[in-house]
Amino acid sequence: MTQERHDDFMTVAEVAAIMRVSKMTVYRLVHSGELPAVRVGRSFRVPANAVDEYLRQSYMGTA
Repeated sequence: MTQERHDDFMTVAEVAAIMRVSKMTVYRLVHSGELPAVRVGRSFRVPANAVDEYLRQSYMGTA
């Protein structure tokens, strides 16, 4: 079993900063299922590769 590094997951605030949107927008993406996340206690952690994939798909979809 491989172990994930802690920096492979990002907080909602970190995702919002990278995407340059509000934290509420990130929460909406998570709750709608558009952006996968793991719930840790009362907060969410988003896999960094999921953010990359979401942005890549969004960029490609505008062409």
